[in-house]
Amino acid sequence: MPRRIVTFALFAVAFAALCIRLGFWQLSRLAQRRAQNTVITARLAQPTVDLSSLPPDSSSWLRRARVAGTPDYDHEVILAARSYNGSPGVYVLTPLRVAGRDTAFLVNRGWVYAPDGVTVDLHQWREPDTSFVGFVELLSTRAGTGTGVLRGERRIVRRLDEQSIASVLPYAVSPLYLVATAQDTTVPVRQRVARLPPPALDEGPHLSYAIQWFAFATIAIVGAAAVAVRGR
Repeated sequence: MPRRIVTFALFAVAFAALCIRLGFWQLSRLAQRRAQNTVITARLAQPTVDLSSLPPDSSSWLRRARVAGTPDYDHEVILAARSYNGSPGVYVLTPLRVAGRDTAFLVNRGWVYAPDGVTVDLHQWREPDTSFVGFVELLSTRAGTGTGVLRGERRIVRRLDEQSIASVLPYAVSPLYLVATAQDTTVPVRQRVARLPPPALDEGPHLSYAIQWFAFATIAIVGAAAVAVRGR
């Protein structure tokens, strides 16, 4: 058999092995996604509790909770560059001062439209509510690369980590924050703060990607076999 055919066959086998490895990697990602969906479903199914009663760690992630207090609209935090249904905007996070506590809770009240993904007039988005119900998220403990603060004097951040939030607020904030869930309303999204949904429970593209990688491996093996037979 000519050397070029042997070389081609070896390359095809190596390529097929790589594709198979990537296919199994996608299957492992699918298993992780399904396990996460199970956790999400279980957490969201638990009864709603007071936010201050939850431990400030990952065991509180996605628990249903409520919090009541005094919104500090003068120290709201803007999370920049957030999209909603394809439109640019920001998330508005309002500190809630709870009676008898030195530590405030952040409430992610949701998304508002901002053409540049940064600039928004917060005064027009204030609400009369003093209590909120939603699900719990945690501020990241990893600051990442560079600063997470875009404009410190206006409290505009690019990510929600403890270091960034601490640098733009004059008081301590709990590592737990509440994402307020949707209220019943007929007001159009552009005229109110759009509440955010819980994480999606889809399985993502991992299964279709795995099938594609296995298909590529099959094509490589069958092609190499066909070339080898023809060469002989």
